[in-house]
Amino acid sequence: MTFVVAVVLVALGVVHDGWAIALLVGTGTLETSQTLFWIWYSQRRRIQAGAETMIGRVVEVAEEARPYGLVRVDGELWRAHSAEGAARNERVRIVGRDGLTLEVVREPG
Repeated sequence: MTFVVAVVLVALGVVHDGWAIALLVGTGTLETSQTLFWIWYSQRRRIQAGAETMIGRVVEVAEEARPYGLVRVDGELWRAHSAEGAARNERVRIVGRDGLTLEVVREPG
């Protein structure tokens, strides 16, 4: 954006002589450094997607899990395994996964 303003000012003849070149070089450098910064900033963390992002979340049991059942995560039904068992509408914490089956334990209280 700054570069566009500088080009417009130079084109209109507001800035004369060597200042026009300095203005263009300065704004070009600024634009380039901002672009490189935002590219670096956007790529500093890995993308978080899939079942791994659910570990640690507390969800509700949709279908009794004794030992297998279903839990509702963000409106989606996932197959779940609970060694201790969990009743329908009970709150459970996701502690791991085995393929597409989530390992859950009952949430205390």
